[in-house]
Amino acid sequence: MKTLYLDCFAGISGDMFLGVLLDLGVSLDELSSRLAGLHLEGYSLTAEKVLKNGICGTKATVSILHKQKHFRRLPDIVSIINKSTLPGSVKEKSAAVFNNLAAAEAKIHGISLSQVHFHEVGAIDAIIDIVGTVTALDILGVNEVLCSPLPLGAGFVECAHGLLPLPAPAALELLKGVPTTACSINGETVTPTGAALVKTLAADFKPMPQMKILTVGYGAGNADREIPNLLRAVLGEAGSSHNCCLDATPYTEDFLSVIEANIDDMNPEFYDYIIPALFTAGAVDVYLTPVIMKKGRPAQVVTCLVSNDKMNGVVSTLLTETTTLGVRTFICHRYKLARETIAVQTPYGQVTVKLGRHPGTGQVTNIAPEWEDCKDIAAKNQVPVKTVYDIAKAEAYKKGSP
Repeated sequence: MKTLYLDCFAGISGDMFLGVLLDLGVSLDELSSRLAGLHLEGYSLTAEKVLKNGICGTKATVSILHKQKHFRRLPDIVSIINKSTLPGSVKEKSAAVFNNLAAAEAKIHGISLSQVHFHEVGAIDAIIDIVGTVTALDILGVNEVLCSPLPLGAGFVECAHGLLPLPAPAALELLKGVPTTACSINGETVTPTGAALVKTLAADFKPMPQMKILTVGYGAGNADREIPNLLRAVLGEAGSSHNCCLDATPYTEDFLSVIEANIDDMNPEFYDYIIPALFTAGAVDVYLTPVIMKKGRPAQVVTCLVSNDKMNGVVSTLLTETTTLGVRTFICHRYKLARETIAVQTPYGQVTVKLGRHPGTGQVTNIAPEWEDCKDIAAKNQVPVKTVYDIAKAEAYKKGSP
C-alpha cells in the first residue's frame, strides 16, 4: 500500500501541501492539464525551487491574474468541482475538504454553511490549492495519508475580519480531535486550508510508521523563520520492517491496530462479559493468551485487533471494564484472501458458509460453515453437529468452485 506521511515539523498550509507533492515528482504540466477541467480562468499555477535554512524545497504559487469582483460561497465552489472533468474520487474528496472548511467558518461566525464567504481561504487560490492537492495525490497513486501531530504557533494574523488570534479560530475548530503540539514559533503554522486538508484526507495522526521509503519531498511556505519553513513528506510502502520489503503479492492488504493489556488481578468470570463488549466496541478479533508475569503471577494478555476508526471505543472498554491501568498499541500489516459469504442447503436446513478465495487464481482455499447455524440445525434435528458441518462444507465446495 502506497502511503504518504506528512512530517509537519513547521506546520502545514494549502500551498505547502501542494508544493511538497510537486517536489515528490508530480509534473506541473500534468497537474495543470487536469486542473483545466475545472474550467476556471484568471489564475496561474507556478512552482519554483527555493531554499529554507539551507534545505531545498518546492514553492507552489497560485497567482490571481484579475481582481476578483465577488466572493464565492460553498454551493458555488461545490458546483464548480462537480461540473469539472476530474475523476469522481477527486471531486468527492475536494468537496469534502471544502465542506469541512465551511463548517468550521460557519461555526466561528455563527452563520449557516450556505452563507459562508470564502475570504482569505479564498476563491480561486483555495480551489487550486485544495483540488490541486487532491489531484496530485491521485496522480501519485497514494492509498493512504498519515500525518504527524501538528505544531501550533502563537500571535495574531491579519485577515478579512481584522486581527485574529493564532491558531486561527477556523483552523482550531477543524483540529478538534487532532493531536497537536506546542511550538515556539510566533506566527501562523497551520492555516485553515491546511487544517481542512489533513482533517479530511489523513487517516491518522501519529509518528511515522515503518515503511520502505520511496522518495522524500519538501514543500515551502512563505515566511522565513528560525527553523526551515517546510512541510516534509515521505512517500513509501507502509508495513512492518519485514513485510514492507516483500515483492508485490496478489493478496488483499490492510493495516490494523493491535491493542493489548496484561491482567493478573481480575475475576476470570468477567471475561465472559468483557469479550463480547470488546466486539461490540468495534474489535475485529479478541483473544486471551496465558502468561507468567513478575513475581510468578499467572495472568492473561487480552489482545484486540481493531481498525483505526474504532480504537477509541475498544481502548475505553478495556480501561473501564477490566482492571488494567493501561494498554499498549501498535500497527500490524495484514494479508487477506478474497472473502465471500454464500448460503447452502443441507438435508437439515440452510447454512451460511464463508469462502476464502485466492485473489490471483480464484480458487477456493478455505471453507468455514457458520458455527451457530450448524449448532442450531443439529440441535433442532437431533443429529451430530459434525454431520451438519461436513455436509455444509461439501455443498459449499461444489457451489463455490469456479
